[in-house]
Amino acid sequence: MDAAEITVENVMNKEVVTVDVSATINEAAKIMEDAKIGSIVVMEYNVPIGIVTDRDFAIRVASHAYPITDPVKKIMSSPLITIGTSESVWKIADLMNARRIRRLAVVKNKELVGIVTATDLVRQFATATEEDMIKMYHKSVIKVYKTYSPYH
Repeated sequence: MDAAEITVENVMNKEVVTVDVSATINEAAKIMEDAKIGSIVVMEYNVPIGIVTDRDFAIRVASHAYPITDPVKKIMSSPLITIGTSESVWKIADLMNARRIRRLAVVKNKELVGIVTATDLVRQFATATEEDMIKMYHKSVIKVYKTYSPYH
């Protein structure tokens, strides 16, 4: 597949682990440990509203000394940043860079259908050919030119 045609759907993980907003910090941590994952999407009425990452546990819980019986909503990052399935891998990289995040929830018709991480992008780019990398470079240069050129 041509690197320019790779979309979110090609790189996302379709197995998203979620937790209800009513869950405790401890319950969310146990689910993440059991699933061996670094994040969990927080749902309210079957709508994704936030995300809790391993970093949230390390920073937010520890620095604020929140009891593990507090609701997970207290430490989640919200609003949840999402991306559509048909967006390009370039859009993933741009959005992650702009928002300084490493995980994006993937939605289709307002429904959570996957998650894509910085690791997924690295894995995709690590298997790219030299020709793919050249195309990626040219696409990036064109984007910068279109963004900053006074002539465009």
